[in-house]
Amino acid sequence: MASSRSQVSSPKSPVARGKRGRVPLSRTADAQRLDRLIHERTRLAVVSALAVNDSLTFRELKELLRATDGNLSVHARKLEQAGYVSCTKAFEERIPKTTYRLTSAGRRALDRYLNHMEALIRSTRAG
Repeated sequence: MASSRSQVSSPKSPVARGKRGRVPLSRTADAQRLDRLIHERTRLAVVSALAVNDSLTFRELKELLRATDGNLSVHARKLEQAGYVSCTKAFEERIPKTTYRLTSAGRRALDRYLNHMEALIRSTRAG
């Protein structure tokens, strides 16, 4: 199996040529700077949902994203460890309630990610 590096530098690669609407090699390097933590589908969905809501409970996120408990829990924990979301645990009538909020660092990370994706789209369409 060839590595992606050899595929990119191959003379037959459309990326290496950089002509006639193809993305130049220098622009493909930009894709490597994507925030990989947010780029994952479920984590992007969590951050996006929290960006348009003041807060969401675990149950609300689970229903909104149609995720399993385990899947959502793992992704939410990664976002929390990165400082992108805050997690508050409480009890409501003896029932545990976990609430998530997007932090200012999470909002900045999402803005950077969206700006990066918009730039990639513009450069691809401009070619």
